[in-house]
Amino acid sequence: MTDIGMEVRTTSGTVRGRAAEGLAVFLGIPFAQPPVGVLRFAAPQPALPWDGVRDAAEFGPPPPQSGPLGAAGAAAGTEWLTVNVWSPDPGAARLPVLVWIYGGAYISGFSGDPMYDAALIARQGLVVVTFNYRVGVEGFAQLRDAPANRGLLDQLAVLHWVRQNIARFGGDPERITLVGQSAGAGSIATLLTMPLAAGLFQRAIAQSVPGLYCTPALAADIAATLAERLGAAPTAAGLAATDPQRLADEADLLSRELPAYAHRWGRVTQVGVPFSPVVDGEVVSDGPWRALTDGRSAGVDLLTDHTRDECRLFQTLGGRIGKTTEQDAATALRILAPGTAGTDGEQAYRSSYPHTSAEGLFELVHSDAIFRMPTLHLAEAHIAAGGTAFLYELRWPSPALGGALGACHALGVPLLFGTFSSPGARMLLGDEEPSAEALTLADEIRRAWTAFAAHGDPGWPTYGADQRLTRLLDADSSTAPYPERLSQRIWNGHDLDPFDLL
Repeated sequence: MTDIGMEVRTTSGTVRGRAAEGLAVFLGIPFAQPPVGVLRFAAPQPALPWDGVRDAAEFGPPPPQSGPLGAAGAAAGTEWLTVNVWSPDPGAARLPVLVWIYGGAYISGFSGDPMYDAALIARQGLVVVTFNYRVGVEGFAQLRDAPANRGLLDQLAVLHWVRQNIARFGGDPERITLVGQSAGAGSIATLLTMPLAAGLFQRAIAQSVPGLYCTPALAADIAATLAERLGAAPTAAGLAATDPQRLADEADLLSRELPAYAHRWGRVTQVGVPFSPVVDGEVVSDGPWRALTDGRSAGVDLLTDHTRDECRLFQTLGGRIGKTTEQDAATALRILAPGTAGTDGEQAYRSSYPHTSAEGLFELVHSDAIFRMPTLHLAEAHIAAGGTAFLYELRWPSPALGGALGACHALGVPLLFGTFSSPGARMLLGDEEPSAEALTLADEIRRAWTAFAAHGDPGWPTYGADQRLTRLLDADSSTAPYPERLSQRIWNGHDLDPFDLL
């Protein structure tokens, strides 16, 4: 049953949410002005105050989307920068707070995605916040006359909004836990290192941290190439006349054509992601694996994970299963494996996995380079600098497509949210009703996250340099030493450098 909910006064004005099955839900609250017109490609500016009561019953529109997984069916509009709150007790409860940062390869994502409906999580006794941030060209293209990393600046603006307002929704501003997956996890890894974010959160859960960062030179060259395709200058002024969705569509085309630029852009063409955080020396000082060494985030508790078969999803959706050649594997190993010009790493993979097929090696090095080793190294860097970290690997295989996806990238998201009927969940889990096994695992994940948000302990030992204890989430979960030891040895001692021009 749904009826008119209570009113809450934020720093910008009063909002009216809705009551739904024991929760107060507030959707589409502006945390910044629409980044259009003179504010396009600018840092987020505070939302303008309003008089009276603003209805907060609908999600705000998504930012412009690239890629096949955009926000189909969402409302159109330019008020992209909005925040949503689910609260079981919008009074003085001072409940732990989860702030969800969506993924989407930094080119797509929308807080109104049905897979991110946070009602079930909030019913565990948490206040849950989701929000939109700019992606793709609007959020991450390196333009000469615009601030870098605008999508990250949007995230900072949300964290300030949460700090100022969440107590009015029943949340505790001293118990903020960031949660994100894929690009959302990469955002969290970056926020851990940013002085501007210091003190804005106390815990972090980073699922499948991507090793995707660009140097300013590479990011500027990608932006210049995109602008040239549109007949424009690679500046905010030059792109101002281009419709945002037209720009996102052109970025989508460029993403598909990245291999044609391998001679210039190197590794980024192998991973297929044209936009990511830029190590600009101001907002982002370095990749988190080096930036954390000064202990700046030692006081933040960290829970991080990867899946066992991270890149199986992309292999399957891309139609590569059964089509990967020995040359494909050799190229991937040469470009992505660690070592001098990739040659040392290629040999290390072949000798460590002597019976693995070309297709298996191709998937393995992509999974390691893009997600698994960045995730592991983040935990290790945080611990080495004096922080506390917990690690887990999701090993439960998806039943979708006859098991072809394995324990793939993003599989943990519908398990966490319990949104099994959403389109995204059906893609990852199949169309069948969730099994008892899936429901039990999903409950285990939510219990662990709730305990971590409340007390900093998910229910298993910390990861340490001696035992390297890792939670293995499966139909029969257990705790054991880190399972991907062969890959760990291959990557030991190798830096995860930002992508750069060749």
